[in-house]
Amino acid sequence: MIKAEQRRTIRIFAIGAGCGFVAGAALVAVLITKYGHGASTPIVRASGSVSSNDGLADVDVPIIEERPRLTPAAPGAAAGEAAPIVKAAPPEALTHRKFEIPVEGVKPDQLVRSFDERRSGTHAHEAIDILAPRNTPVKAVDDGTIARLFESKAGGRTIYQFDPTEQFCYYYAHLERYADGLHEGDKVKKGQVIGYVGTSGNAPKNTPHLHFAIFKLTSAKHWWEGTPIDPYDILR
Repeated sequence: MIKAEQRRTIRIFAIGAGCGFVAGAALVAVLITKYGHGASTPIVRASGSVSSNDGLADVDVPIIEERPRLTPAAPGAAAGEAAPIVKAAPPEALTHRKFEIPVEGVKPDQLVRSFDERRSGTHAHEAIDILAPRNTPVKAVDDGTIARLFESKAGGRTIYQFDPTEQFCYYYAHLERYADGLHEGDKVKKGQVIGYVGTSGNAPKNTPHLHFAIFKLTSAKHWWEGTPIDPYDILR
């Protein structure tokens, strides 16, 4: 038989163990609440800054994004997984037109295809980069209308131009400046100077170039929305 003193010792031990468990659980709960499930995991904010939830100060980093995304991520794709490249084949409506090279002095055989290149590891370039000295004239590739003059952190000083049928949009980014007197709603002619090559936005400051894109508009005809088309196939 267990003596009275032994029973008292066992009871004290059990109470102590129970208290230790509760205290430990409470401590874990506090740590989870304060630090989350991975204290060193960075949080990318819409503003373009990156912060750690471990109390460190925010650190600004460039967002490598030339323009609003035109192709959504694949349904059910895992977080951080590269979205498949979705592009429209060059439509007959464009292949039969004779386009102007958008940067003065550049020949078709100097163009380099870069539409499918991955940027930031997760999204496609969906455009062509045409290198040229700063302030080289940028020309309208086709007749049309200036749909939007827009400045963004990524694309910098940009132009969205609709073609005459308003089925397609031409996008010019990283401009140093616009042509004098250019306004939204202006009608422009193919070959007309509309801006100048620069490094505005997130372009490398020592690499002036024009980021040029073409996309097929949706029925809503939003200047920021459509299906990308490889400009290399059109300009060549």
